[in-house]
Amino acid sequence: MIAALAASIPSPSEGVWHLGPVPLRAYALAIIAGIVAAAWLTSKRWAARGGDPEEVITITYWAVPFGIVGGRIYHVFSSPDAYWGEGGEPIRALYIWQGGLGIWGAVALGAVGAYIGCRREGVRFSSFADAVAPGLLVAQAIGRLGNWFNQELFGGPTTLPWGLEVDPAAAISAGQEVGVLFHPTFLYELVWNLAAAALIIWLDRRYRLGGGRVFFLYVALYTAGRVWIEMLRVDPAELVLGLRLNVWTSILLGVGAIIAFVVATRRGAPREATVYLDPERAAASSGDAATAESDHEPERTEADPVQGPSSQM
Repeated sequence: MIAALAASIPSPSEGVWHLGPVPLRAYALAIIAGIVAAAWLTSKRWAARGGDPEEVITITYWAVPFGIVGGRIYHVFSSPDAYWGEGGEPIRALYIWQGGLGIWGAVALGAVGAYIGCRREGVRFSSFADAVAPGLLVAQAIGRLGNWFNQELFGGPTTLPWGLEVDPAAAISAGQEVGVLFHPTFLYELVWNLAAAALIIWLDRRYRLGGGRVFFLYVALYTAGRVWIEMLRVDPAELVLGLRLNVWTSILLGVGAIIAFVVATRRGAPREATVYLDPERAAASSGDAATAESDHEPERTEADPVQGPSSQM
């Protein structure tokens, strides 16, 4: 046990700092940092598609509040005992700072907010969904650091050298033995999400995906990781046919995303020529994009070889 602890991952000693009377919570800071990183990455991707980066900020103002509310509703629904079960406290459903945002509720209601923002800005919702997809994974990865600080949502006991140390109170709260190491599921998901984001960005650049296919890839890759990571966790959760509700949700959404991606691919879903719905803005955007592309096009001479299809992918 001593050797295992020497190679283990310690949990932070505290997750709240006070700036005078104002508490600074690591969970909230991780969520905010994730949102900022996602907005920055999405702005870069949106500009590459011919959009105005300022539009991303406006759409984010709509998406984030909707997403937080949706994430909290899904969390309370999928883990109801702490709020509505025996000895539960319903008022704690409002204590977001204590942790607990379900990703699928956040994505679902966040999408509603994003759709409203896209309509107000006059841009294609599918284009924005494709642009934001990798940023969502980055935000989720950073947000998992909040679970580490809160010492929550860890996996079962393990003897692996990267096992996670938690306080006795956290182990008891999860119904686990005190003094053992646990799977650091926050770290597993963090690494998985960053790797999936990098893969999606590469595939999008390689094949110029459009029509929502980048977003479908996000759902498929995230759920593939979430299934096995979720099955390692030991925190209380609603069970359906012996499996955690989040496992079933991930399976169903993952299969649906794969089907949607295949259907969109067969129909032919190239990247949209413009992100704008208004014909005048669309024409201006297309012209600007063509000018920018021609500015970066190297001059050719008669001696230049003709590029084959493989070099144009």
